[in-house]
Amino acid sequence: MLKGTRIAVIGGGKMGGALIQGMIAGGLVNAESVTVADTDEARLGELARSCKVLVTADNREAVRNADLILLAVKPQNMAEVLAGLTAAMVPSALVISIAAGISTAFIEERLGEGVRVVRVMPNMPALIGEGAAAIAPGGHATEADLKRTRHIFDAVGITVEVKEDLMDAVTGLSGSGPGYVFLIVEAFADAGVRMGLSRETALKLIAQSFLGAAKLCLLGEKPPAELRAMVTSPGGTTLAGLKVMEEGKLREILMAAVEAATKRSAELGGRK
Repeated sequence: MLKGTRIAVIGGGKMGGALIQGMIAGGLVNAESVTVADTDEARLGELARSCKVLVTADNREAVRNADLILLAVKPQNMAEVLAGLTAAMVPSALVISIAAGISTAFIEERLGEGVRVVRVMPNMPALIGEGAAAIAPGGHATEADLKRTRHIFDAVGITVEVKEDLMDAVTGLSGSGPGYVFLIVEAFADAGVRMGLSRETALKLIAQSFLGAAKLCLLGEKPPAELRAMVTSPGGTTLAGLKVMEEGKLREILMAAVEAATKRSAELGGRK
């Protein structure tokens, strides 16, 4: 689906690099068909050595002959980046953005009428091929554009399609979600150490417990509440721990965290 496609990646940071590696490792594209643009010369050198892609410090040079442009820049830099692309890019190019909070309308307005844009919210586990990404089409994106986009992000995890007005919620949930999980894993590991375990052992045990629990959820055979009930015996250890969590309003805290991150995503895109 992407063979022969000339791809420009604007922004060679961690997420941009993960997508490049995923596409090449998955056989979706050849390295020589990918050009990466970034202001960090050291990072460009690293990508050129590790991925064998073409690199440049000039965004316009990167997009000049590209069939697909992947925007992997910070939201606050998006307007400036787009302003430099309009005269150089091929009008028929598909534009995929992974910038948090930036709407497809924002991009369409700056790149010209009829430009095809797909917005994506990936997350950090894409670095190891276990990402979760949501995609939403812009006003001119086609079903074929969505299939190409899913093809890219399926190479580094899973994808779902949502309406664009839900993308801030996706950002607050799965986009920021790994950060919440890392904090919780860290707290559990600290608790294990307090109870006498070594930090290495505690971290290994709780991380694997999260991995296994997540896989059970993804199987979809039972809802999380039912799975929880399966490990909660009357008067048992799990019930004692859950009682502390409920008394501490953990559920409300986690829901409030997602809400705060969702609002921040909207703010980054100039929405309230």
